[in-house]
Amino acid sequence: MLLGFSCKRDYTPKPRGYFRIDLPERDYRTFDTTFPYRFEYPVYTEILPDRHSPEEKYWINIDYPAYKGRVHISYKEVDDNLKKYLEDARTMVMKHMPKASAIKDQLIYRPEADVYGLKYRIEGLGAASPYQFFVTDSSSHFMRGALYFNVKPNNDSLAPVIDFIRKDIDHLIESIQWK
Repeated sequence: MLLGFSCKRDYTPKPRGYFRIDLPERDYRTFDTTFPYRFEYPVYTEILPDRHSPEEKYWINIDYPAYKGRVHISYKEVDDNLKKYLEDARTMVMKHMPKASAIKDQLIYRPEADVYGLKYRIEGLGAASPYQFFVTDSSSHFMRGALYFNVKPNNDSLAPVIDFIRKDIDHLIESIQWK
């Protein structure tokens, strides 16, 4: 009799599950070369030159091979063109508006290191770049960074990885020094 009553509910399929993501323990090393900047980056990443812009010798990519993620870092010397770089950085963030549910910005203010800028958290399931930033000293240096994944954007399932990498980028910003 119990068996007969227990079968009267409609079956509701469960949503598709995602694999468990194991995140490494945080540890950093210093990127200090002939470049006009230095910063700390995670030991579980690889730094590669930007092969799409070989003429830009200070552009690099910080790859997260385990998560198919990449932080594109671009650098420009400031020479009465800071306004253009700031507008370009804003434009690159605003390109995500159609897929973003929100864009939250936060001030970067480190006067002791002469580092100023903004970081952008781009929320929304289909936003191609969930995190971007720019920093400058307002007179000589300008750096921009953007996180991308080499997978179809589904930031709901990527949320743990995005949050993990976002903290690494925040550490990079906190450790950056101009030369």
